[in-house]
Amino acid sequence: MNCPFCSHVEDKVVDSRTSKDGAAIRRRRECLKCGKRFTTYERVEDILPMVVKKDGRREPFDRGKILAGLKKACEKRPVSMERLEEVVGEIEASLQDRTEKEIPSSEVGEAIMRKLHDLDPVAYVRFASVYREFKDVNQFMDELKGFLTEKKKE
Repeated sequence: MNCPFCSHVEDKVVDSRTSKDGAAIRRRRECLKCGKRFTTYERVEDILPMVVKKDGRREPFDRGKILAGLKKACEKRPVSMERLEEVVGEIEASLQDRTEKEIPSSEVGEAIMRKLHDLDPVAYVRFASVYREFKDVNQFMDELKGFLTEKKKE
């Protein structure tokens, strides 16, 4: 494990804990060269389906991409990193349960949208505006109206 601060390869584990769902081990490490501490996560590598992009390209499922998208959507919102990690884990688990070897990126995007819908309305709208590639304000307003209608029913 390389230190993210000085790239030294030797460190010591200061603390280890299992995650709430038991799917990962969180380790606090201390670099033996610079003394700075950092966190790593260790999880079982599962075989996930390939993601088929809109243009037909195929790439491996990348939880980091989903987490980055969620972080961007939830920027300056009252959503903890722990909750974002849980959402990514839930999406990843749902994909692992599927039997297909390939999954369209649109299904991953829709899964993210469903999670954001329940998590934070502003983050949902932010993500939807990028994901759905609204061409004008009317499309954006239609999405908002649909969201507000659903919230009233709840």
